Amino acid sequence: MKIIDKYLVKQFLQTIFFGLIAFTLIFVVIDMMENLDDFIDQSVPATIIFHYYLVFSPEIIRLITPVSVLFAALFVAGKSSSLSELTAIKASGISMYRFMLPFLVASFIISMLSIYFAGYVVPMANKIKVNIEMTYLKRGVNYAGANLFFQDSKSRIVSISFFDNSSNQAIRVSIQEFQPDDPTKMESRIDASKMNYDTLRRCWIARSGTRRIFRENGENTFYFDTLALNYLQFTPNELDSKQQKIEEMNFGELKKLIKTQQQAGNDPTDTLIEYYSRYSFSMASFIIVFFGLPISANKRRGGIAVHVGINILVTFIYLVFMKISQAFGKNDAMNPILTAWLANLIFLAAAIYNLPKIRQ
Repeated sequence: MKIIDKYLVKQFLQTIFFGLIAFTLIFVVIDMMENLDDFIDQSVPATIIFHYYLVFSPEIIRLITPVSVLFAALFVAGKSSSLSELTAIKASGISMYRFMLPFLVASFIISMLSIYFAGYVVPMANKIKVNIEMTYLKRGVNYAGANLFFQDSKSRIVSISFFDNSSNQAIRVSIQEFQPDDPTKMESRIDASKMNYDTLRRCWIARSGTRRIFRENGENTFYFDTLALNYLQFTPNELDSKQQKIEEMNFGELKKLIKTQQQAGNDPTDTLIEYYSRYSFSMASFIIVFFGLPISANKRRGGIAVHVGINILVTFIYLVFMKISQAFGKNDAMNPILTAWLANLIFLAAAIYNLPKIRQ
């Protein structure tokens, strides 16, 4: 690596680091101001608030990495152009294409690392974040409806308002049994305020509920304090995975969810778009630097302010393309892979088209 490469990469990485810290702090402060009332109302300890924003940071970093990388590339290239460093580099016989190489290589490596970061680190942090929200801020706990609604067997449907995986306890449970030969007729129904999993007996124990048996001439109702349900087929681990939100799932869990949705006959389009979008958004750092760097390399009036404006404009256009493509994809107007990669493909094509126009 030449001295000029080391110099440019060092400036590039330092600016990215600064951008990530600055943008993350801005996001955290804004979010904290919005949620401050909730933290105070729920008497959340300061240590929990600190932990909450610590695990919230990976998601923020994932979202702002392309912005920070583009900002760094435009800032360093624009600064080199404004200080006539780029003129000196060209005078030494180095072409613009060679000048761009360190930025492109560094941003490509960042994109590769971002794939792992978005696919595994961020979902793990989101799990902790969601758990804090449910435990301390009471968010995501649906006591009126059902967070979980699934088919346990061909004739059995289970709905659960909330499942606490730390205590293996389900809240507001309804278990409906239907006739195997006529799924429109309900045979029985169990409604319980709670249901715990007995690890020794390996069965679910319903508590404080009613059991109704439906017959042609009426129904019989029984009240119980505890009722063993050893015929239920699902386990606490399965409930925990069913309750996971998409943002909490890593690549392996997303692939498993897609397969499950396809086997159940459900539409996996949204999950497929999320799966492929994690790859495409991670590659955005490389794509938009490839697109924006030649624009910034030419010396222009306005200095750094112009380059910051270019950064904002390019980012805005990219996000608009991405949101438009996702809207078409979720309406089944486009293939999920094309939906996720459309913005990158458009910017890549524009970058390749603009590449021969660079002033050497």
